[in-house]
Amino acid sequence: MEVNGIAHVFLTASNFERSREFYRKLLPFLGLKPMIDSDQVYYCVGGRTAVAIRAPAPEHAGAAFEQNRIGLHHLCFRARERADIDELHDFLCSIGTTIVRAPREDGWAPGYYSLLFEDPDGIRLELNHVPGKGLLGLKRLLLTSPRRGEVEAEA
Repeated sequence: MEVNGIAHVFLTASNFERSREFYRKLLPFLGLKPMIDSDQVYYCVGGRTAVAIRAPAPEHAGAAFEQNRIGLHHLCFRARERADIDELHDFLCSIGTTIVRAPREDGWAPGYYSLLFEDPDGIRLELNHVPGKGLLGLKRLLLTSPRRGEVEAEA
């Protein structure tokens, strides 16, 4: 068996109204179409996946997201073109989004180019572009670094 992508991701926001306004701008910009927009859920579909923002249970309203706790670390969208990364960066700057890391090449895979930013709760979001087959194009891969993996690879 081989999965065919991720069907959907649900994120729970500490302040649903604030986060919904952010995602109402971001997700359509990324080409996802709003399917549900209620007082509890904002749900968009596109690019062979769906992303939803939901209101928290009353006892968790206002709680802070902590990236390195158990659970979600960050969510990464895949771009079709490298230029999409730069286009999203310009858009995010125009709406006052916190940019964690401006567009740059990184060592995760050959040609890996990405942008890292935060939603209103501080949940980190990424858009990346990896040309060709990325890591799947390598014959050998060895992850050794405790930080994030030192890649020893043969093409």
